[in-house]
Amino acid sequence: MKRLILSIAALVTAFSGALAQETENAYAKSDFVPGDEIFFEDDFAGEKLGEFPSRWDLLDGYVETASVQGRKVLAFTDNGIGQVMPLMKDQWNWLPEIFTLEFDLFLSPITEDGETSMWMEVLFGDPGASDYYNAPSIVIIEYREDGYSHMEWSLLKPNSDDHAAGEKELGLNPDAGGYNEKDNPLKAGEWNHFAFSFNKRAFKGYINGVRVINVPAMKAPGYFFIGSSTFYKYSGISNVRIAKGAVPLYDRLLSDGKITSYGITFATGKADLKPESMTEIARIAKLMAEHPELNFEVQGHCDNTGSDAVNDPLSQKRAEAVVAALVSQGVAAERLSAVGKGSKVPVADNSSDEGRAKNRRVEFVKK
Repeated sequence: MKRLILSIAALVTAFSGALAQETENAYAKSDFVPGDEIFFEDDFAGEKLGEFPSRWDLLDGYVETASVQGRKVLAFTDNGIGQVMPLMKDQWNWLPEIFTLEFDLFLSPITEDGETSMWMEVLFGDPGASDYYNAPSIVIIEYREDGYSHMEWSLLKPNSDDHAAGEKELGLNPDAGGYNEKDNPLKAGEWNHFAFSFNKRAFKGYINGVRVINVPAMKAPGYFFIGSSTFYKYSGISNVRIAKGAVPLYDRLLSDGKITSYGITFATGKADLKPESMTEIARIAKLMAEHPELNFEVQGHCDNTGSDAVNDPLSQKRAEAVVAALVSQGVAAERLSAVGKGSKVPVADNSSDEGRAKNRRVEFVKK
């Protein structure tokens, strides 16, 4: 036990140094709850560069697969116009009444000439619409080379022709005399994590764990698509994930005897936690603080990509990283144990992207 605690202590130190404290704290305080059941996920890994991504439908303009910092992305061309939506069996009516949408955006670094710009739209359309123009709810994200950055929205209210509209100036700090890049959750030259949640009526939007939109009543959409009218070169989106449902943690534990989490994610092929994982880890830590009788075996699970010789130790290291993160949140190390299951316990068919996404998970099994 002493060796385990010392090992965890070393991992805690490494973990603390791996994430910027400011970003970590933002995610730890975030109230975003990822959906429980993934029904679409795309990291574009299997796509050919320069080609249109195979799991998407082009609605307008031009879009292609590109590479940014070693990751494949869905890229709107330099100063181009494009609109895309996921390929679904029922094109205009596939979003459930409770869902979450997440994706990563790489925003080009500001050049020596001070140039970078982005204008991106996420549009939500009426169920059963005959075309994508029937999208009465819209979220716009803008970033300009002069440092001006904002997010605005116009969301159709239920049973009404009225809209809930608003705007958030990102990085505006009156006390600092104007815009302050430090106060802007949207970062140039970095990957930014966007998350949206819809729960029957309520709609929320987040940038890097910071809640920007909170609208209590929006008409339930049937689909969404992403568009851009200005995208500076070397920008793109990746790791698109759409999931339904959001059952409270303790309810999941009572019904299943365990908590299965898809909100804890890692760098590809590594045991490095992504910053957005801190939202879910903070929720688990809070649950354990509220229920001191709970002890968990933390299980790391992989899909079948790669061999057991790779997946088994990787899943073990990932489970240990989660334990270390929980300890850094104040959970006693003796209440946790880490076990790597590799790809040996699948919960879905590994032949599809969605199946593999469901198999990549962290489980908290009650001891």
